[in-house]
Amino acid sequence: MTADELKALLAEELKGLSSKFSSDDYTNAVNAAERDTGWSMPVSTAFKIKWMIQRAKRYLYSYRRDESADKFKYKQLSLNQRFDNFYKLVAMMDKAFEEVQEDYAFEFAGVDALHIFGTKVDAGFAYEPQTARDFTYSEDQEVIITPDENT
Repeated sequence: MTADELKALLAEELKGLSSKFSSDDYTNAVNAAERDTGWSMPVSTAFKIKWMIQRAKRYLYSYRRDESADKFKYKQLSLNQRFDNFYKLVAMMDKAFEEVQEDYAFEFAGVDALHIFGTKVDAGFAYEPQTARDFTYSEDQEVIITPDENT
């Protein structure tokens, strides 16, 4: 998904709210989402697309909240009612993003999950019990390290 495709999708998903934002708002939201996630457009995996959309929406909602902050009724002092829903929505989206960063740290680090944890390097010799054939090293004379991408 490219940045332009993301902007078009955001406008489509925000429906009636989309008229409240300028094209600069969409550009700024996509740029902020890139900074948050550490990814750059275009993104291709479903995981990255989902979180780029979520983070960009989060910034659009926060723009709307910030714009509404100074609009309130003088006599009734209902300042919070104007942007309270956006505040809650942004807080909920930030919490979800923090949780996903912890649960899927390997996605944000750009590495396979098996590289997040420690690896085991065999220190001794290994033999097949039936034939006593040494298989400590591969054909290239490299030490066997587990886990790897194939196991």
